[in-house]
Amino acid sequence: MTAKVLAIVLAGGEGKRLMPLTTDRAKPAVPFGGMYRMVDFVLSNLANAGYLKIVVLTQYKSHSLDRHITTTWRMSTMLGNYVTPVPAQQRRGPWWFAGSADAIYQSFNLIYDEQPEYVIVFGADHIYRMDPRQMVEDHIASGAAVTVAGIRQPLSSANQFGVIEVGEDGRRIRAFREKPTDAVGLPDAPDQIYASMGNYVFTAKALVDIVERDAEDKTSKHDMGGSIIPMLVERGEANVYDFRDNEVPGSTDRDRGYWRDVGTLDSFYDAHMDLINVHPVFNLYNFDWPIYSNQPPYPPAKFVHAWGERVGRAVSSMVSPGSVISGSLVENSIVSPKVKVHSWAHVDGAVLMEGVEIGRHAVVRRAILDKNVYVPEGAEIGVDLEKDRQRYTVSDNGIVVIGKGQRVEP
Repeated sequence: MTAKVLAIVLAGGEGKRLMPLTTDRAKPAVPFGGMYRMVDFVLSNLANAGYLKIVVLTQYKSHSLDRHITTTWRMSTMLGNYVTPVPAQQRRGPWWFAGSADAIYQSFNLIYDEQPEYVIVFGADHIYRMDPRQMVEDHIASGAAVTVAGIRQPLSSANQFGVIEVGEDGRRIRAFREKPTDAVGLPDAPDQIYASMGNYVFTAKALVDIVERDAEDKTSKHDMGGSIIPMLVERGEANVYDFRDNEVPGSTDRDRGYWRDVGTLDSFYDAHMDLINVHPVFNLYNFDWPIYSNQPPYPPAKFVHAWGERVGRAVSSMVSPGSVISGSLVENSIVSPKVKVHSWAHVDGAVLMEGVEIGRHAVVRRAILDKNVYVPEGAEIGVDLEKDRQRYTVSDNGIVVIGKGQRVEP
Protein backbone atom coordinates (compact mmCIF):
# COMPACT_ATOMS: atom_id res chain seq x y z
CA MET A 1 0.00 0.00 0.00
CA THR A 2 1.30 3.47 -0.89
CA ALA A 3 2.30 5.59 2.10
CA LYS A 4 0.16 8.63 2.81
CA VAL A 5 2.31 11.72 2.30
CA LEU A 6 1.70 15.45 2.74
CA ALA A 7 4.15 17.92 1.20
CA ILE A 8 4.83 21.25 2.90
CA VAL A 9 6.79 23.84 0.92
CA LEU A 10 8.38 26.61 2.98
CA ALA A 11 8.06 29.82 0.94
CA GLY A 12 8.02 32.59 3.53
CA GLY A 13 11.56 33.95 3.20
CA GLU A 14 12.25 37.64 2.57
CA GLY A 15 15.24 37.11 0.29
CA LYS A 16 17.03 40.26 1.42
CA ARG A 17 20.25 39.33 -0.39
CA LEU A 18 18.35 39.31 -3.69
CA MET A 19 17.28 42.93 -3.43
CA PRO A 20 16.16 44.73 -5.58
CA LEU A 21 14.56 41.63 -7.17
CA THR A 22 12.65 41.03 -3.92
CA THR A 23 11.58 44.63 -3.35
CA ASP A 24 7.90 43.82 -3.87
CA ARG A 25 7.81 40.01 -4.18
CA ALA A 26 8.76 37.00 -2.09
CA LYS A 27 11.97 35.21 -3.05
CA PRO A 28 10.20 32.07 -4.34
CA ALA A 29 8.17 34.28 -6.70
CA VAL A 30 11.24 35.75 -8.40
CA PRO A 31 11.23 34.83 -12.12
CA PHE A 32 13.87 32.36 -13.23
CA GLY A 33 14.97 30.94 -16.56
CA GLY A 34 12.71 33.11 -18.69
CA MET A 35 9.47 31.15 -18.27
CA TYR A 36 9.42 30.11 -14.62
CA ARG A 37 9.27 31.23 -11.01
CA MET A 38 11.66 29.76 -8.43
CA VAL A 39 8.84 27.95 -6.66
CA ASP A 40 8.03 26.02 -9.86
CA PHE A 41 11.11 23.83 -9.43
CA VAL A 42 10.17 22.30 -6.08
CA LEU A 43 6.52 22.03 -7.08
CA SER A 44 7.47 20.29 -10.33
CA ASN A 45 9.65 17.81 -8.45
CA LEU A 46 6.77 16.96 -6.12
CA ALA A 47 4.19 16.77 -8.92
CA ASN A 48 6.39 14.62 -11.17
CA ALA A 49 6.84 12.23 -8.24
CA GLY A 50 3.08 11.95 -7.77
CA TYR A 51 2.90 13.86 -4.47
CA LEU A 52 -0.19 15.89 -5.21
CA LYS A 53 -1.28 17.12 -1.79
CA ILE A 54 0.90 20.19 -1.37
CA VAL A 55 0.63 23.25 0.87
CA VAL A 56 2.88 26.27 0.35
CA LEU A 57 3.45 28.34 3.50
CA THR A 58 3.86 32.00 2.57
CA GLN A 59 4.40 35.22 4.48
CA TYR A 60 6.43 38.17 3.15
CA LYS A 61 5.11 40.13 0.15
CA SER A 62 3.28 37.04 -0.99
CA HIS A 63 0.69 38.46 -3.40
CA SER A 64 2.47 37.57 -6.66
CA LEU A 65 3.48 34.17 -5.23
CA ASP A 66 -0.08 33.42 -4.09
CA ARG A 67 -1.44 34.53 -7.45
CA HIS A 68 1.05 32.41 -9.38
CA ILE A 69 0.29 29.28 -7.37
CA THR A 70 -3.46 29.82 -7.54
CA THR A 71 -3.56 30.43 -11.29
CA THR A 72 -0.85 27.96 -12.35
CA TRP A 73 -0.89 25.01 -9.98
CA ARG A 74 -4.36 23.51 -10.31
CA MET A 75 -5.03 19.87 -9.49
CA SER A 76 -8.02 17.57 -9.91
CA THR A 77 -10.24 18.02 -6.87
CA MET A 78 -12.04 14.82 -7.86
CA LEU A 79 -9.03 12.87 -6.61
CA GLY A 80 -8.50 15.08 -3.58
CA ASN A 81 -5.34 16.64 -4.96
CA TYR A 82 -4.35 20.25 -4.39
CA VAL A 83 -1.56 22.81 -4.36
CA THR A 84 -2.61 25.68 -2.15
CA PRO A 85 -0.85 28.73 -0.70
CA VAL A 86 -1.32 29.13 3.04
CA PRO A 87 -0.44 32.59 4.40
CA ALA A 88 0.46 33.25 8.01
CA GLN A 89 -2.83 33.37 9.91
CA GLN A 90 -1.82 34.00 13.55
CA ARG A 91 -3.49 30.77 14.60
CA ARG A 92 -1.40 30.49 17.78
CA GLY A 93 -1.53 34.13 18.83
CA PRO A 94 -1.05 37.68 17.61
CA TRP A 95 2.25 37.07 15.81
CA TRP A 96 3.50 36.06 12.38
CA PHE A 97 5.78 33.13 11.63
CA ALA A 98 8.85 33.43 13.85
CA GLY A 99 10.83 30.90 11.79
CA SER A 100 10.35 27.89 9.55
CA ALA A 101 9.57 25.57 12.48
CA ASP A 102 7.07 28.06 13.86
CA ALA A 103 5.45 28.20 10.40
CA ILE A 104 4.79 24.47 10.65
CA TYR A 105 3.67 24.79 14.28
CA GLN A 106 1.13 27.45 13.32
CA SER A 107 -0.03 25.22 10.44
CA PHE A 108 -0.64 22.01 12.41
CA ASN A 109 -4.27 22.13 11.30
CA LEU A 110 -3.07 21.14 7.80
CA ILE A 111 -1.43 18.00 9.18
CA TYR A 112 -4.40 17.20 11.41
CA ASP A 113 -6.79 17.56 8.46
CA GLU A 114 -4.77 15.31 6.14
CA GLN A 115 -3.54 12.75 8.71
CA PRO A 116 -0.43 11.75 6.72
CA GLU A 117 2.04 9.05 7.74
CA TYR A 118 4.96 11.09 6.41
CA VAL A 119 5.53 14.77 5.80
CA ILE A 120 7.87 16.18 3.16
CA VAL A 121 9.23 19.61 4.13
CA PHE A 122 11.07 21.24 1.22
CA GLY A 123 12.33 24.77 0.60
CA ALA A 124 10.91 26.86 -2.24
CA ASP A 125 13.90 28.75 -3.59
CA HIS A 126 16.45 26.27 -4.92
CA ILE A 127 17.08 25.31 -8.54
CA TYR A 128 17.36 21.56 -9.03
CA ARG A 129 15.67 18.35 -10.13
CA MET A 130 15.00 15.59 -7.64
CA ASP A 131 12.77 12.55 -7.43
CA PRO A 132 11.50 12.81 -3.83
CA ARG A 133 9.97 9.32 -4.00
CA GLN A 134 13.43 7.83 -3.61
CA MET A 135 14.12 9.94 -0.53
CA VAL A 136 10.77 8.99 1.02
CA GLU A 137 11.44 5.30 0.37
CA ASP A 138 14.89 5.65 1.94
CA HIS A 139 13.37 7.35 4.98
CA ILE A 140 10.72 4.68 5.48
CA ALA A 141 13.31 1.91 5.24
CA SER A 142 15.59 3.62 7.77
CA GLY A 143 13.01 3.98 10.53
CA ALA A 144 14.44 7.41 11.41
CA ALA A 145 12.34 10.31 12.65
CA VAL A 146 13.79 12.59 9.97
CA THR A 147 15.88 12.19 6.84
CA VAL A 148 17.86 15.21 5.64
CA ALA A 149 18.94 15.57 2.01
CA GLY A 150 22.65 16.21 1.73
CA ILE A 151 24.70 17.16 -1.29
CA ARG A 152 28.42 16.45 -1.40
CA GLN A 153 30.64 19.53 -1.42
CA PRO A 154 34.39 20.07 -0.98
CA LEU A 155 35.55 20.10 2.65
CA SER A 156 37.16 23.47 1.98
CA SER A 157 33.71 25.03 1.38
CA ALA A 158 32.18 23.81 4.66
CA ASN A 159 32.05 27.34 6.07
CA GLN A 160 29.48 28.25 3.40
CA PHE A 161 26.85 25.64 4.31
CA GLY A 162 24.87 23.95 7.00
CA VAL A 163 27.03 20.85 7.38
CA ILE A 164 25.81 17.33 8.12
CA GLU A 165 28.39 15.18 9.90
CA VAL A 166 27.72 11.45 9.90
CA GLY A 167 28.85 8.42 11.86
CA GLU A 168 30.94 5.54 10.57
CA ASP A 169 27.90 3.97 8.90
CA GLY A 170 27.68 7.03 6.65
CA ARG A 171 23.94 7.37 7.35
CA ARG A 172 23.21 8.35 10.95
CA ILE A 173 23.75 12.09 11.57
CA ARG A 174 25.99 12.76 14.56
CA ALA A 175 26.20 16.55 14.19
CA PHE A 176 24.41 19.29 12.26
CA ARG A 177 26.35 22.56 12.29
CA GLU A 178 25.96 25.90 10.57
CA LYS A 179 28.99 27.05 8.54
CA PRO A 180 31.68 25.36 10.70
CA THR A 181 35.37 26.13 10.24
CA ASP A 182 36.45 22.76 11.65
CA ALA A 183 34.18 20.37 9.73
CA VAL A 184 35.08 16.70 9.48
CA GLY A 185 35.13 14.92 6.12
CA LEU A 186 32.92 11.97 5.20
CA PRO A 187 33.93 8.40 6.15
CA ASP A 188 34.09 7.38 2.47
CA ALA A 189 35.47 10.73 1.23
CA PRO A 190 37.58 12.69 3.76
CA ASP A 191 37.85 15.64 1.37
CA GLN A 192 34.06 16.07 1.15
CA ILE A 193 31.19 17.12 3.42
CA TYR A 194 27.44 16.84 3.21
CA ALA A 195 25.82 20.26 2.78
CA SER A 196 22.19 20.41 3.83
CA MET A 197 19.84 21.05 0.91
CA GLY A 198 17.06 22.25 3.22
CA ASN A 199 14.91 19.26 2.22
CA TYR A 200 13.52 16.95 4.89
CA VAL A 201 11.26 13.91 5.16
CA PHE A 202 9.65 13.38 8.57
CA THR A 203 7.60 10.66 10.11
CA ALA A 204 4.48 12.70 10.82
CA LYS A 205 4.17 11.88 14.52
CA ALA A 206 7.83 12.69 15.13
CA LEU A 207 7.45 16.03 13.35
CA VAL A 208 4.44 17.08 15.43
CA ASP A 209 6.10 16.01 18.68
CA ILE A 210 9.41 17.77 18.09
CA VAL A 211 7.85 20.98 16.75
CA GLU A 212 5.55 21.16 19.77
CA ARG A 213 8.56 20.77 22.06
CA ASP A 214 10.42 23.49 20.18
CA ALA A 215 7.42 25.84 20.44
CA GLU A 216 7.63 25.61 24.24
CA ASP A 217 11.25 26.76 24.23
CA LYS A 218 11.20 30.55 24.37
CA THR A 219 14.94 30.73 23.65
CA SER A 220 14.66 28.79 20.37
CA LYS A 221 14.99 30.42 16.96
CA HIS A 222 12.22 28.06 15.79
CA ASP A 223 14.17 27.17 12.66
CA MET A 224 14.05 23.79 10.93
CA GLY A 225 17.79 23.58 10.29
CA GLY A 226 18.93 25.49 13.34
CA SER A 227 16.53 24.08 15.94
CA ILE A 228 14.50 21.03 14.90
CA ILE A 229 17.14 18.93 13.15
CA PRO A 230 19.78 19.35 15.93
CA MET A 231 17.20 18.18 18.49
CA LEU A 232 16.55 15.00 16.53
CA VAL A 233 20.27 14.52 15.92
CA GLU A 234 20.87 14.64 19.67
CA ARG A 235 18.26 11.91 20.10
CA GLY A 236 19.95 9.76 17.44
CA GLU A 237 16.88 9.87 15.19
CA ALA A 238 18.21 11.69 12.12
CA ASN A 239 19.61 10.17 8.92
CA VAL A 240 21.14 11.70 5.81
CA TYR A 241 20.03 11.01 2.24
CA ASP A 242 22.84 11.29 -0.29
CA PHE A 243 21.57 13.38 -3.20
CA ARG A 244 24.16 11.63 -5.36
CA ASP A 245 22.00 8.50 -5.19
CA ASN A 246 18.94 10.24 -6.63
CA GLU A 247 18.21 9.17 -10.21
CA VAL A 248 15.95 11.57 -12.10
CA PRO A 249 14.47 10.27 -15.38
CA GLY A 250 16.06 11.95 -18.38
CA SER A 251 19.08 13.32 -16.52
CA THR A 252 22.42 13.48 -18.29
CA ASP A 253 25.84 12.80 -16.79
CA ARG A 254 26.46 16.55 -17.00
CA ASP A 255 23.42 17.78 -15.08
CA ARG A 256 22.85 14.85 -12.69
CA GLY A 257 23.06 16.02 -9.09
CA TYR A 258 22.68 19.72 -9.98
CA TRP A 259 21.49 21.91 -7.08
CA ARG A 260 21.90 25.63 -6.60
CA ASP A 261 20.94 27.84 -3.69
CA VAL A 262 20.28 31.11 -5.54
CA GLY A 263 20.30 33.23 -2.41
CA THR A 264 22.56 35.99 -3.71
CA LEU A 265 22.54 38.10 -6.86
CA ASP A 266 25.75 36.45 -8.06
CA SER A 267 24.48 32.89 -7.51
CA PHE A 268 21.18 33.86 -9.17
CA TYR A 269 23.08 35.16 -12.21
CA ASP A 270 25.46 32.19 -12.33
CA ALA A 271 22.55 29.72 -12.23
CA HIS A 272 21.10 31.44 -15.30
CA MET A 273 24.39 31.13 -17.12
CA ASP A 274 24.30 27.39 -16.34
CA LEU A 275 21.25 27.11 -18.62
CA ILE A 276 22.71 28.33 -21.89
CA ASN A 277 25.74 26.16 -22.63
CA VAL A 278 25.57 23.88 -25.67
CA HIS A 279 25.46 21.05 -23.14
CA PRO A 280 23.89 22.89 -20.22
CA VAL A 281 24.96 22.31 -16.64
CA PHE A 282 21.25 22.35 -15.81
CA ASN A 283 19.12 21.05 -18.65
CA LEU A 284 15.69 22.62 -18.99
CA TYR A 285 15.10 20.42 -22.03
CA ASN A 286 14.61 17.23 -20.03
CA PHE A 287 11.09 16.33 -21.13
CA ASP A 288 11.04 13.19 -18.97
CA TRP A 289 10.98 15.36 -15.84
CA PRO A 290 9.49 18.68 -16.97
CA ILE A 291 9.47 21.93 -15.03
CA TYR A 292 5.90 23.20 -15.07
CA SER A 293 4.77 26.81 -15.02
CA ASN A 294 2.15 29.16 -16.38
CA GLN A 295 2.40 29.43 -20.16
CA PRO A 296 0.45 32.49 -21.39
CA PRO A 297 -0.84 32.57 -24.98
CA TYR A 298 2.08 34.55 -26.37
CA PRO A 299 3.13 34.22 -30.03
CA PRO A 300 6.46 32.66 -30.94
CA ALA A 301 9.63 34.72 -30.63
CA LYS A 302 10.43 36.78 -33.73
CA PHE A 303 13.76 37.81 -35.28
CA VAL A 304 13.58 40.57 -37.87
CA HIS A 305 15.83 42.58 -40.22
CA ALA A 306 18.77 41.13 -42.09
CA TRP A 307 20.83 43.71 -43.90
CA GLY A 308 24.27 45.09 -43.12
CA GLU A 309 24.84 45.27 -39.36
CA ARG A 310 21.12 45.40 -38.72
CA VAL A 311 20.53 41.67 -38.25
CA GLY A 312 18.21 40.29 -35.58
CA ARG A 313 19.95 37.31 -34.03
CA ALA A 314 20.51 35.49 -30.74
CA VAL A 315 23.51 33.25 -30.04
CA SER A 316 24.06 30.96 -27.03
CA SER A 317 20.83 32.33 -25.60
CA MET A 318 17.33 31.27 -24.61
CA VAL A 319 14.55 33.40 -26.09
CA SER A 320 11.01 33.14 -24.74
CA PRO A 321 7.68 33.50 -26.60
CA GLY A 322 6.35 36.96 -27.30
CA SER A 323 9.82 38.46 -27.69
CA VAL A 324 11.11 40.41 -30.69
CA ILE A 325 14.81 40.65 -31.52
CA SER A 326 14.83 43.43 -34.09
CA GLY A 327 18.05 44.12 -35.98
CA SER A 328 20.10 43.55 -32.82
CA LEU A 329 22.53 41.03 -31.31
CA VAL A 330 21.76 39.02 -28.18
CA GLU A 331 24.53 36.78 -26.83
CA ASN A 332 24.85 34.51 -23.79
CA SER A 333 21.56 35.73 -22.37
CA ILE A 334 18.16 34.73 -21.05
CA VAL A 335 15.31 36.59 -22.75
CA SER A 336 11.93 36.35 -21.01
CA PRO A 337 8.50 36.79 -22.64
CA LYS A 338 7.46 40.09 -24.26
CA VAL A 339 11.01 41.47 -24.39
CA LYS A 340 11.89 43.86 -27.22
CA VAL A 341 15.48 44.47 -28.32
CA HIS A 342 15.63 47.21 -30.92
CA SER A 343 18.00 47.73 -33.83
CA TRP A 344 21.75 48.00 -33.33
CA ALA A 345 21.45 47.19 -29.63
CA HIS A 346 23.89 44.68 -28.15
CA VAL A 347 22.96 42.46 -25.19
CA ASP A 348 25.65 40.14 -23.82
CA GLY A 349 25.49 38.01 -20.67
CA ALA A 350 22.19 39.44 -19.46
CA VAL A 351 19.02 38.19 -17.79
CA LEU A 352 16.09 40.16 -19.22
CA MET A 353 12.79 39.61 -17.42
CA GLU A 354 9.32 39.97 -18.87
CA GLY A 355 8.46 43.22 -20.61
CA VAL A 356 12.01 44.62 -20.75
CA GLU A 357 12.67 46.91 -23.70
CA ILE A 358 16.14 47.75 -25.01
CA GLY A 359 16.36 50.86 -27.16
CA ARG A 360 18.35 51.34 -30.35
CA HIS A 361 22.15 51.37 -30.04
CA ALA A 362 21.94 50.52 -26.34
CA VAL A 363 24.51 48.19 -24.73
CA VAL A 364 23.69 45.81 -21.88
CA ARG A 365 26.43 43.59 -20.45
CA ARG A 366 26.47 41.23 -17.45
CA ALA A 367 23.23 42.54 -16.02
CA ILE A 368 19.89 41.48 -14.57
CA LEU A 369 16.96 43.64 -15.63
CA ASP A 370 13.71 43.04 -13.78
CA LYS A 371 10.26 43.32 -15.32
CA ASN A 372 9.29 46.30 -17.46
CA VAL A 373 12.65 48.06 -17.33
CA TYR A 374 13.09 50.39 -20.32
CA VAL A 375 16.63 51.06 -21.52
CA PRO A 376 16.58 54.22 -23.65
CA GLU A 377 18.35 54.67 -26.95
CA GLY A 378 22.13 54.73 -26.68
CA ALA A 379 22.22 53.91 -22.95
CA GLU A 380 24.98 51.69 -21.57
CA ILE A 381 24.66 49.21 -18.70
CA GLY A 382 27.57 47.14 -17.46
CA VAL A 383 30.14 49.13 -19.45
CA ASP A 384 31.24 51.56 -16.72
CA LEU A 385 30.67 49.86 -13.35
CA GLU A 386 31.71 52.89 -11.31
CA LYS A 387 29.03 54.92 -13.03
CA ASP A 388 26.53 52.09 -12.62
CA ARG A 389 27.21 51.86 -8.87
CA GLN A 390 26.02 55.44 -8.46
CA ARG A 391 22.62 54.61 -9.97
CA TYR A 392 21.93 50.89 -9.61
CA THR A 393 22.77 47.83 -7.54
CA VAL A 394 26.05 46.16 -8.52
CA SER A 395 26.87 42.73 -7.07
CA ASP A 396 30.22 41.65 -5.62
CA ASN A 397 31.09 40.06 -8.96
CA GLY A 398 30.14 43.12 -11.00
CA ILE A 399 26.63 42.16 -12.11
CA VAL A 400 24.44 45.25 -12.60
CA VAL A 401 20.92 44.73 -11.26
CA ILE A 402 18.04 47.04 -12.08
CA GLY A 403 14.76 46.64 -10.18
CA LYS A 404 11.28 46.27 -11.56
CA GLY A 405 10.19 49.31 -13.55
CA GLN A 406 13.28 51.29 -12.42
CA ARG A 407 14.19 54.29 -14.55
CA VAL A 408 17.34 53.90 -16.61
CA GLU A 409 19.28 57.05 -17.35
CA PRO A 410 20.36 57.70 -20.98
